[in-house]
Amino acid sequence: MPVEEFVAGWISGALGLVLGHPFDTVKVRLQTQTTYRGIVDCMVKIYRHESLLGFFKGMSFPIASIAVVNSVLFGVYSNTLLVLTATSHQERRAQPPSYTHIFLAGCTGGFLQAYCLAPFDLIKVRLQNQTEPMAQPGSPPPQYRGPVHCAASIFQEEGYRGLFRGAWALMLRDTPTMGVYFITYEGLCRQYTPEGQNPSSATVLVAGGFAGIASWVAATPLDVIKSRMQMDGLRRRVYQGVLDCMVSSVRQEGLGVFFRGVTINSARAFPVNAVTFLSYEYLLRLWG
Repeated sequence: MPVEEFVAGWISGALGLVLGHPFDTVKVRLQTQTTYRGIVDCMVKIYRHESLLGFFKGMSFPIASIAVVNSVLFGVYSNTLLVLTATSHQERRAQPPSYTHIFLAGCTGGFLQAYCLAPFDLIKVRLQNQTEPMAQPGSPPPQYRGPVHCAASIFQEEGYRGLFRGAWALMLRDTPTMGVYFITYEGLCRQYTPEGQNPSSATVLVAGGFAGIASWVAATPLDVIKSRMQMDGLRRRVYQGVLDCMVSSVRQEGLGVFFRGVTINSARAFPVNAVTFLSYEYLLRLWG
């Protein structure tokens, strides 16, 4: 099994993570808290109350973990295509796989990514939702002192299953949307690249950016449910499952709740995924 795709996925995932984490923090706050009137209000309040560092809460852990999970997505995707089409990454421009194979490979990568991602994403969301300012003399300490303390606290209070809270919603989110993600990217690359040639850097940037937007527009409804279920149990259980969370959210806030955070998701998705795909393609060509 080629390992280059896994390594390239980790590096490109780390680059995209650093670029997109402040947007992700705002998105998580908007989806799980009702104290903000919109994106700008959320950003202003985070900055005033928690300083610039507030936008980067929970980032150190994803750099070492979620970036690795990104390598699972790209590695599994590429190797699934290898199994389905018997063509390597370098050969796929001359012998492009069908969109059915691309979608199936993307769904496979998304499913396995979600399984690996669940505990790390839960910890990230819990840390991002801490609204306490950075430690100051006399100020109350935050509930979680860091990712390790957060994981230990969840395990102690909620058991092993608590670390996988929201995992089903995460799998339902990532499995089909990663198929959409890779189909959009490959489709745009083929549209604007002469047959048999590698796409230009500009094409990769644009295709990667729009692939990110397409996947996040599709993913946002379940992303909202996923984030809410991950915060459920922090003080008391509110939801009995994915369906109960969906029904309760609609009853209380209307259908618009499913699109909470879609604007910030889309704004973040373009630059993050443009950089992710550009670095991924560049590394594979460098090593090829």
